[in-house]
Amino acid sequence: MFPTDVLLAYVAATLLVVISPGPDNILAVSRGLSQGRLAAALSSTGAGLGILCHTLAAALGLSLIIQASPLAFWAVKVVGGLYLLFLGWKALRSRSLISFAPSARLPLHRVFLSGWLSNVLNPKPGLFVLAFVPQFVSASRGSVPVQMLVYGGIFAVLTAVLFSLLGGFASKLSAWLQGHPRFGNGLNVGAGLAFIAAGLSILALPQRR
Repeated sequence: MFPTDVLLAYVAATLLVVISPGPDNILAVSRGLSQGRLAAALSSTGAGLGILCHTLAAALGLSLIIQASPLAFWAVKVVGGLYLLFLGWKALRSRSLISFAPSARLPLHRVFLSGWLSNVLNPKPGLFVLAFVPQFVSASRGSVPVQMLVYGGIFAVLTAVLFSLLGGFASKLSAWLQGHPRFGNGLNVGAGLAFIAAGLSILALPQRR
């Protein structure tokens, strides 16, 4: 069902996708900088779970429904775009996305939830899964939904692991950043602008049939 050459090609392509800059890995790095490795791992795990949700939706045909229904696509797009805009506005306004003050740290369950919401409310990963994963699926090799879920699971695991490594590496810089608050403020501004740009790009996303 999963030929070695196809599997290796899929893993290589997925690695390139995962390491590309985006709101999810920026969020994981931000959590690593401000709250350490565990927070980065939880945010990354939330993003990986979001990939699984998109994969499940694609396997069940829900992504096709969203693509075919202008109202459903619009609703997902607006909710996801506004959520990323909120994260960006919060980072710019309060400079709290990357903060070393104990009072500014999020509870770990909220770190996980924000990582999951950042991914699952973003229609781009869903559309990407729908376009990308089926390229490696073949009906001649067995159940298509099973193949979709396995490939989506690989995508999710690679996302969680690589984002955790990025966040863990970033956590090593936290001691230095505490002594350089201006640089920390600059990171908050950069992260905030990145989230706002991502949110605007989602709101401008056209429906594709």
